[in-house]
Amino acid sequence: MSKSSDGASGVVSLVPGNDFDAQSFVIRQALAKTRTNTLVQVISCTNDGGLSPVGFVDVKVLVQRMDGEGAIVDAGQINSVPYLRIQGGTDAIIMDPKPGDIGLASICDRDISAVVASKAPAIPASLRRHDMADALYLGGLLNGTPAQYIQFTDDGINLVSPTKVSVQAPEVDIAGVVKITGAALTHNGVNVGATHTHTGVTPGSGSTGLPQ
Repeated sequence: MSKSSDGASGVVSLVPGNDFDAQSFVIRQALAKTRTNTLVQVISCTNDGGLSPVGFVDVKVLVQRMDGEGAIVDAGQINSVPYLRIQGGTDAIIMDPKPGDIGLASICDRDISAVVASKAPAIPASLRRHDMADALYLGGLLNGTPAQYIQFTDDGINLVSPTKVSVQAPEVDIAGVVKITGAALTHNGVNVGATHTHTGVTPGSGSTGLPQ
């Protein structure tokens, strides 16, 4: 098939051509319906950084479509999309997507809904293929400068938080020289930094009282 135009109206129509053109047209039409990957933006997330299983996001498709007359058609949004967490067994980095994040929607080639529901091997729940409903969200593209982060540099690792860093463990082992910079260092609510004082000070080899 080949294209022709009547000039006056600008309407493009298909006219018979050789077999190669016809087959190429059919193939292009079929491929146009196949979805692989696309950029999306997070609208909402079921989790907000708390301790919980991996959740889902609703995302807006950013790459818009055009109709046959060149008008923009909103590509819409995809709901309840599983998102990626860096996790092995019960070990994980909890960093849930936030509204406004941009990432990649990877479109599976078969219906994944039965596996998502059961978290076990299952046959496709429908015959759909390369459908946007079977997307997975892989975040972290085209986003801005972070305010809280772990940074790996040639000089070492920086752990930065604008508020607080909490460490909880039955035992914490630290090897090497420890340097603490700050206004105060406390232990069980008692300042044990450079400015703390002791009670019961006596000359000679006597011991002081507890820190105040």
